[in-house]
Amino acid sequence: MFSAFKPAALAAATLVASVTALAPLPAAAQQKFITVGTGGVTGVYYAAGGAICRLVNKDRAKHNIRCSVESTGGSVFNINTIKAGELDLGFAQSDVQFNAAKGQANFKEGGAYGDLRAVFSVHPEPFTVVARKEANVKSFADFKGKRFNVGNPGSGTRASLEEMIAAMGWKLGDFSLASELKADEHGPALCDGKIDGFFYGVGHPSANIQDPTTSCGAKLVSVTGPAIDKLIADKPYYAKATIPGGLYPNNPDPTTTYGVLATVVASTKAPADSVYQVVKAVFDNFDEFKKLHPALANLKPESMIKDGLSAPLHEGAVRYYKEKGWMK
Repeated sequence: MFSAFKPAALAAATLVASVTALAPLPAAAQQKFITVGTGGVTGVYYAAGGAICRLVNKDRAKHNIRCSVESTGGSVFNINTIKAGELDLGFAQSDVQFNAAKGQANFKEGGAYGDLRAVFSVHPEPFTVVARKEANVKSFADFKGKRFNVGNPGSGTRASLEEMIAAMGWKLGDFSLASELKADEHGPALCDGKIDGFFYGVGHPSANIQDPTTSCGAKLVSVTGPAIDKLIADKPYYAKATIPGGLYPNNPDPTTTYGVLATVVASTKAPADSVYQVVKAVFDNFDEFKKLHPALANLKPESMIKDGLSAPLHEGAVRYYKEKGWMK
């Protein structure tokens, strides 16, 4: 028994010695980790976050920063989790960033988040309403009394839906069922006949919309009318948007709606060097970044450093933008 154990014990001792010998290497000690909060795995936030981390990690040997992506509940969750010190950066709709910076809507209780910092904005996110083919829905008003997915608590989608129906004079009780499924769950629920429609703020094209339009002929529904026009006029972070016809199967006509911009945010506690390297990775490899998802294809740096940003820019981002001559 003892002799059989001896080589294993010797191997273990050798391994411990090897690890101990390796431990003091400065590179291992200096490696920094940053985590980017995104959204559901079928949404564009997750794909765009993956694109950012891929570009950051490409130069890991130079800056010693390892970037990882986390699938989360979305915009409101990301900002609250950055505030709690558990995420370094995160994606947030421009309206959610505005409300967090001002201490409004979902952030009224905690007050204005003074340490919130903007990094850059990304793709437009039209609010996308999808109906089950058999539900006979022609406009959003037709969803009254039907089963509708309002989005999971903590998502920007849910915050925006609540603002929209309040502007229309509706309440959640006006739906026969106001389900709170996550974005990854609402497509299958629609095709399974469990809900009649859903609301989702997302960049296009999105796999999340592609799946139900392909699988069960789901229809995109325009979001228009006097209440929507007033909402857009009253809120600086909203703008009209059109989802092109033919982008998704069984939806040949353009869909008129409104929406926000996706933005990337951090807090003053995120190290300037880390944020600088994230921004540098994206803009030094900008053509590659735009090819990593179709929703990113039409981005322009001059718009990304100002549009949709309510919080002050992070000092790490400002350093890069000044180096490029984009800011004075």
